[in-house]
Amino acid sequence: MALSEIRGLRKRFGERWVLDGIDLDVHKGELLTIIGTSGSGKSVLLKHLIGLLQADEGKITFDGTDVTRLSEREWVQVRKRVGMLFQESALFDSLTVEDNVAYGLREHRLLDEPKIRERVAQSLERVSLPGTQHMWPASLSGGMRKRVALARAIAMQPEVVLYDEPTEGLDPINVTRVYRLLESLRKGLGVTTVIVTHNMQATFAASERIAFIHDGRVAQCGSPDDLRNSGDPRLAPFLKASELRAKTEL
Repeated sequence: MALSEIRGLRKRFGERWVLDGIDLDVHKGELLTIIGTSGSGKSVLLKHLIGLLQADEGKITFDGTDVTRLSEREWVQVRKRVGMLFQESALFDSLTVEDNVAYGLREHRLLDEPKIRERVAQSLERVSLPGTQHMWPASLSGGMRKRVALARAIAMQPEVVLYDEPTEGLDPINVTRVYRLLESLRKGLGVTTVIVTHNMQATFAASERIAFIHDGRVAQCGSPDDLRNSGDPRLAPFLKASELRAKTEL
């Protein structure tokens, strides 16, 4: 059984159906990447998986439970198991790195303060930012902000982490660093990883499965080789982008 199952998911904004019948499974422990043109609904789909948007039609299950119509209070329990890294990192500029990473732990009252500080230190160590607890977001580089946001997500020890453009705006060295972190978390902690990205080199190098969204539906889904060999002309720009020589290897 898939960890998460999406069936017939539809979402409309105004007169436009951004999602128009999405069917997709997320398998436990995998690295699944969702691709598509800008505005195709990739980020909208992620927000449904963590309850930030509610479907107009269709069904989403998580670990066998229908989460499609959960109340905000009920979603709190699910979000203890599902973390998200937002496109702009979404750090609180008025809080230190330590307080940013500890935010979810304190909000849900999961640990006492000594254990929270220990968990924060462990999480920052995992993303190669030890000793940065007392720094402020404004003093961090773009790559460091991404890693602090990742530390905040994994501090909750989630089973699933959703990533919205985790390498947007980063140089090739930091792209490589981020993907190595994601892979180490997936293998070391068994974290199920779902990524939305426009970085095709990283997508085809690192993903176990790729879901291609077109016209509000999953047009293709499979391994990188499955998509390369599909013959689907709509994939041609994505395949061409994936074949451009990267400056660094993932």
